[in-house]
Amino acid sequence: MTIKVLIAYASKNGSTEELARTVARTLDKEGFVTDLRPAADVLDTEMYDAVVLGSALYTGRWLKDARRFAARHRTALAARPVWLFSSGPLDATANERDIPLVAGVRRIQARIDDRGHATFGGCLTADAEGRMARMIVDSGKGGDFRDFAATAAWAREIAADLYRLLVVARED
Repeated sequence: MTIKVLIAYASKNGSTEELARTVARTLDKEGFVTDLRPAADVLDTEMYDAVVLGSALYTGRWLKDARRFAARHRTALAARPVWLFSSGPLDATANERDIPLVAGVRRIQARIDDRGHATFGGCLTADAEGRMARMIVDSGKGGDFRDFAATAAWAREIAADLYRLLVVARED
C-alpha cells in the first residue's frame, strides 16, 4: 500500500526548507512516498494521504506562503492527517522546552484539527536576506540552532502515527 505525504514549507532563507527536507528523507526511509514542495507552489492537496506543513517564524508569525496554504487548503487539510512545524528560535530553547505556539498557528490548528506541532531551532547567518535579518546577525544573535536529529526523530513519530492511522486502519 502506497501512502503519499506532502511536505510543504515556507522558507525565507532556506533553513526551514532544509528541515522539511529532513522530514521528507526520514519519511521516505520509513517507507512512505513524499513530495517536498514550497507551500506557494502547491495547487492541490487531494492526491495526498497526509500533509506536513512548516514555516519559518519571523516577528512571531509564520510566513505568508504557509498561512495562505493553510487557508486555501483548509477543507482538504481537515479531511486528512496533518502535522505542523515552526522554525525560528535563534537559541537553544527549542531543544530545552516546549515553545508556546504563535497565535496564527493556534488559529490554523483550530481550523484543521492537526495531529501535532513541533518547534525547531532556526538558522540566521550573515548571508540572510533582509534588513531586519542582517541587524539580528550583526547584533550577534544569529547562528544555526537547528537540530536535525530531533527533526528526524519527530518525523519518525509521524511515520509511526501514519502507520497506525492509515495502514492498520485499512487492514481492519
